[in-house]
Amino acid sequence: MFTGIITDIGHVLALENRGDLRARIATGYDISGIEIGASIASDGVCLTVVDKGTDPQGWYDVDISAETVSKTSLAAWVVGKRVNLERALKVGDELGGHIVSGHVDGVALIVAMTDEGDSTRVTLEAPDDLGRFIAPKGSVALNGTSLTVNEVDGARFGINFIPHTKSVTTWGDAAVGDRVNLEVDTMARYVARLQDYS
Repeated sequence: MFTGIITDIGHVLALENRGDLRARIATGYDISGIEIGASIASDGVCLTVVDKGTDPQGWYDVDISAETVSKTSLAAWVVGKRVNLERALKVGDELGGHIVSGHVDGVALIVAMTDEGDSTRVTLEAPDDLGRFIAPKGSVALNGTSLTVNEVDGARFGINFIPHTKSVTTWGDAAVGDRVNLEVDTMARYVARLQDYS
């Protein structure tokens, strides 16, 4: 379980196909405090730490299944790519964003970006089957970042990035045409499910 509040920006050190995709991710986290088997959301995808080390810097390894690669934007990872990171929520931690599972529902496409003062307005297009779960002033997680939806038009929706968010996440690197991991709000999914039975 996560909150969508990014606490580190890592980068991909190595990628290796070995049945599953093995990725090595550099991080500023204290490696001694990360257990093998721990969950770390990496660009919004909950991944399990299978190895770790500190040479030449702190890093951890994850195995990414073919299913996960096919359903997320991780297929586009390359060595050097910057990655939003969040450690799993602990009891007593502040819930600053919203409840995020790290189970990506689909991939959204950035279709427009406009600077408004120091902020950036971004329009994304969700897969058609996920549009019904996105509501104005509701929450979504994009590449692991908890964000508030400004407006919705069919499967398209708008997000506003303030300078702080752009500086402490990888959203400062975003460009039109980027594919991003989308997780809809769990509450929206349950409400829709209940309506299916009413």
